[in-house]
Amino acid sequence: MRGRHRLFGRFAGTMITLIAVFLTAVLFLLVFSNDKGESLYYFFAGPFLTSLSIGNMLSSFTLLTFSGLAITVAFRADVFNLGGEGQIYIGALAATFFLLRFPAMGGEWGILMATGTAALAGGILAGLSGWLKARWNVDELISSFLLSGGIIHVIDYLITGPLSDRNSYLLTTGTVGEAFWLTRLMPPSNLNSSFFGALFAVAAMALFLYYTKQGYELRICGMNREFAYYGGLNTSLYIILPMFLSGAVMGLVGSSAVLGIHHSTIKGFYSGIGWNGIAVALIAGTNPLAVIPSAFVFAFLNQAASTAMMRADFPFELGGLIQAVVFLFISSKILAEKAESILSFIKEKKGAGK
Repeated sequence: MRGRHRLFGRFAGTMITLIAVFLTAVLFLLVFSNDKGESLYYFFAGPFLTSLSIGNMLSSFTLLTFSGLAITVAFRADVFNLGGEGQIYIGALAATFFLLRFPAMGGEWGILMATGTAALAGGILAGLSGWLKARWNVDELISSFLLSGGIIHVIDYLITGPLSDRNSYLLTTGTVGEAFWLTRLMPPSNLNSSFFGALFAVAAMALFLYYTKQGYELRICGMNREFAYYGGLNTSLYIILPMFLSGAVMGLVGSSAVLGIHHSTIKGFYSGIGWNGIAVALIAGTNPLAVIPSAFVFAFLNQAASTAMMRADFPFELGGLIQAVVFLFISSKILAEKAESILSFIKEKKGAGK
């Protein structure tokens, strides 16, 4: 019964947080916008006005779902992956390099192999932090962040140097063959068939965490690693494995961006996706199924800010400010704890009245 109240309290706290975020957005619009009615209209209705806006919102949702899912699996094992940006970047470069190296490979096989290569590259980069934690107790929060920061500079060098496309006006690698491009679902928007891949990944992760022995042991380690150790579980494995899985799913963000949107690796394209995945996972309460609505809310906020900025006098900086408010409310956990305490208080009052 207490667990049910805690779950409901967490849900209520999340809803209160989201309401607070939207109220904050309205407040900012009222204060900083000259045409308040137009800004409010385009902020809340803009993402649904055209198929282009809807498609781009769902494309953003796809990347955020992968990113939020990657952070969720790490959180469930009580480890922290702050290297999402570098893992996305190396996943994108690995997929691009593979397809440029083997251009004669068939479309379906090429897509599968490039996706696997991207996942492997991201997984190895994140898994290294897990191994350092298991082997020498190196804080994975610091090591994943530093490894990511270092690899980003290496990839920047490769994109602007040995792998650069001299015929492009962008800082980018060569373009992969058209046979490897994912199907566009709502052209001219960026929405592509990786949308279904993200939903499949959520279902697969939920099945792994809740219906397999390894998923159960991973969650036990996340709840109490000392208890798991004395219960005979290989706790070192459940540091490395969730970090590897987290990095692998981050790598899928990179391959989805290459195969479905950019068709090459563009310098700095990953900006913010890895960090936003942390907010998505926190809003979802580290529940893989809840990542779907959580990612949708975040994608809506991104598209709403973008549409309002293009069609009204919505300042670009406000979009980032609203996202910062999301981080602030979610990471504070104050609202969730307050909702839980209010529910407990109501329950006690009802019990006393009987």
